[in-house]
Amino acid sequence: MGLINPDFQTLPELFTSVFSHFRGQADKAPVARKINGAYAPISYDALAEDYRHFAAYLKQRGIEPGDRVAILSENRPGWYLADMAILSLGATDVPLYPSLPPNQIEYILNNCGAKGIIVSNMLQLGKVLSIWPKLPELNMVIVMNKLEEPVDDVVDLAQAKIEGKKSLEAAPWLLDGIKAKPDDVATLIYTSGTTGLPKGVMLTHRNLCENVKSCSTVIRLDETDSSLSFLPLSHAYERTGGYYLLFACGARIYLAESIETISLNISEARPTIIFTVPRLFDRMKASILKSVTSEGGMKEKIFFWAVSTGDKYHKQLAAGKVSPILAAQHNLADKLVYSKIRKKFGGRLRYFVSGGAALPQKTGEFFQSIGITILEGFGLTETSPVTHVNRPEKVKFGTVGPPVSNVEVRIAPDGEIMLKGPNIMKGYWKDEDATAEVIKDDWFYTGDIGLIDADGYLKITDRKKHIIVTSGGKNIAPLPIENLILDSPYVDQTMIVGEKRPFLIALIVPDFVKLRDFAAEHQIKAASPKELIANKEVVQIYEKLLKSISRQLATHEKVRKFLLVEQPFSIENGMMTPTLKLKRKEITSKFSAEIDNLYNALNMVYNTE
Repeated sequence: MGLINPDFQTLPELFTSVFSHFRGQADKAPVARKINGAYAPISYDALAEDYRHFAAYLKQRGIEPGDRVAILSENRPGWYLADMAILSLGATDVPLYPSLPPNQIEYILNNCGAKGIIVSNMLQLGKVLSIWPKLPELNMVIVMNKLEEPVDDVVDLAQAKIEGKKSLEAAPWLLDGIKAKPDDVATLIYTSGTTGLPKGVMLTHRNLCENVKSCSTVIRLDETDSSLSFLPLSHAYERTGGYYLLFACGARIYLAESIETISLNISEARPTIIFTVPRLFDRMKASILKSVTSEGGMKEKIFFWAVSTGDKYHKQLAAGKVSPILAAQHNLADKLVYSKIRKKFGGRLRYFVSGGAALPQKTGEFFQSIGITILEGFGLTETSPVTHVNRPEKVKFGTVGPPVSNVEVRIAPDGEIMLKGPNIMKGYWKDEDATAEVIKDDWFYTGDIGLIDADGYLKITDRKKHIIVTSGGKNIAPLPIENLILDSPYVDQTMIVGEKRPFLIALIVPDFVKLRDFAAEHQIKAASPKELIANKEVVQIYEKLLKSISRQLATHEKVRKFLLVEQPFSIENGMMTPTLKLKRKEITSKFSAEIDNLYNALNMVYNTE
């Protein structure tokens, strides 16, 4: 069925039409969250009433069209409620990652001149209270959790809804006549900034609505669909795909309790579609392989036979003809293996949609071979965000698929991907110079390097700013090399270094679960990660790995040496962005002494190129 109303021009029009469609249907619910160990749905009528009451409260507190109101919260029902209320007043919301420290929150709130902020809990409230004296324009703070004791000038959401309801009863016309326009800025999303200060991306109602419409023609969803939400709603990818698109099609969103509980929540929510990032597939693949190899024996043999059968089957399918013998073997593999794996994912899953970073081709092929389809896509915050996605009827791993219906693509002479369409941002907030750098003659310059194949599928080779230029003047894209290293079960994370250096080295975060298994097998006594990575036999694993992948690389792309890192790169230690991308500059700077030592030791051995 697709979109409930294909004609909406603004997000409030979308909300209103969906709420009208489901009015009075108590069994239908757009959102479900965990209460006392079980998923409890929130009906359309309940959500519609709550957001109107909250909008009335905000209006009474002086929120006008064009004002900025921030949301600092994890994914929860209050997030959707706040978003709907702010947008229905013609105001602009500014989503913030709950992992942000107070100084970054302060910078963003001052930069956008936020009048109000809605926070989730006492932890987030504490951050805001500590910086409030430095925020001259902020005059309203609302907390979603119930306030156990009063806090000066702070109100909780339950109280705000009660007051809003009273205001509406006294003045039923309070919210009449407020109408957002398609070219009004709906949201200001600050890019997490792997370099420099975050910039506010201005996305209009038109940008987001057009992107929802074009995505709905690729990924067909209806009222029978449901999803599990765990990527942050403050990110454009989850916001458009995992929220507006699903809501527009009448699908239900189950909120995951946390990243740690995803596998449990999947089996409870039984979703049909999940929007996720490649990092999760690595974890799932490792967990599947671990449970198979720990059982060993016949079960392990059957599993790997099924993987190999699935791989051959999909190759023949892509070529247009599957032999009857292989089709029969594939049916058997489905009964013995694939169906059991599908059951772990709730038994109803049609697709995973992968975005936010590159999906290693081998990971995509592995999941396809066990009967799970991953649709990899591409986009940026500045493009609302989806510009490309693989089609369910033709998936090509190693590519992000063809463009969605209203996006034009060009490759610049230097390989940079350029995009044009109604989904391209209005610009960066209060930063005309930065806007002019990326939008020229209506074309948006992505900063990504890529090529378009004969089928019109886009292949991204790297980020322009990640390209390493060695001291010998060679240009090297680190991503394909990193993906080769990541194929090893002994590697959790990796980053290539080599800018203005004679050759490449790799920082490698080992998979310590796998390493401990190896240590136990080889009677290696090492208690801590530090002792493990200092062990000779362990170091040899990585020496062999780099030797084997160097056969697939040109001389200047070979990784000559590596550094084993005991602490994983994470959001908490500042080495990753909230969307799980490596902060290359910070990582290089943190390990600068160790990197220098490696190069100094090697310079004596190797001549420069």
